Amino acid sequence: MITQQNKKGFTIIEVVLVLAIAGLIFLMVFVALPALQRGQRDSQRRSDVSRFMSQINSYQTNNGGRVPSADKDAMGKFLNNYMKRSSGEFVDPQSGNNYTVGFSGNPSTSHIIYATQMKCNGEEFTSAGSKKRAVAVRIKLEGSGIYCQDNQ
Repeated sequence: MITQQNKKGFTIIEVVLVLAIAGLIFLMVFVALPALQRGQRDSQRRSDVSRFMSQINSYQTNNGGRVPSADKDAMGKFLNNYMKRSSGEFVDPQSGNNYTVGFSGNPSTSHIIYATQMKCNGEEFTSAGSKKRAVAVRIKLEGSGIYCQDNQ
């Protein structure tokens, strides 16, 4: 008499195949997630620079068309009064620390460069000529490049 055995379960090949597919899915998620987060932080930086320029326009409206001068004291007052830096509303999305604003050098992801009588030419500043109300700001993005915005 021949008996037939019913084997129930998975073969080792089926188990390895399922684990390999699950591993690939996890790998894709962990590779894509940091890039997505960088993109979100860069979007926030662009938005912060746009808000900075909007507040420059408000400053001009309240101060007879003048722009904040490129010195530490004037910029400190602008940042505290218009950008609400003291209440933590103007912060780098990666570190959570306040942005710093400088007037020369290279920008970083948490350091904005502010220039008067300048306009943007791609990622760089260029002279705005005799336009005393012209200002431009730059910030480095994590993804790539530098974001520059002016009021011209």
